[in-house]
Amino acid sequence: MPSSFSSFFSRPRAVLLGAATAVALGAVLLPAAQSQIRANPSLQPMGVSASGNGSTAWFHDPATGRAVACHHSSGGAIQCQAVKLPESS
Repeated sequence: MPSSFSSFFSRPRAVLLGAATAVALGAVLLPAAQSQIRANPSLQPMGVSASGNGSTAWFHDPATGRAVACHHSSGGAIQCQAVKLPESS
């Protein structure tokens, strides 16, 4: 009887050890699964226009004082250019 008694208590101990290992491993690996880039875009749409086979959209980023113009042509490509606006005095 003592051998079955000790094997009964060794199983829960092994399950508990396995569960504790899984929790510890999950706590270590979970933060690594987060994205490394934390971008908070602050572009505000300013206007759009279309002419012929293309269209352009303008955006403003008040945090950096930059203006962005993105042009879409009939070929499907989108090209964007950004410039720093002069500061008003």
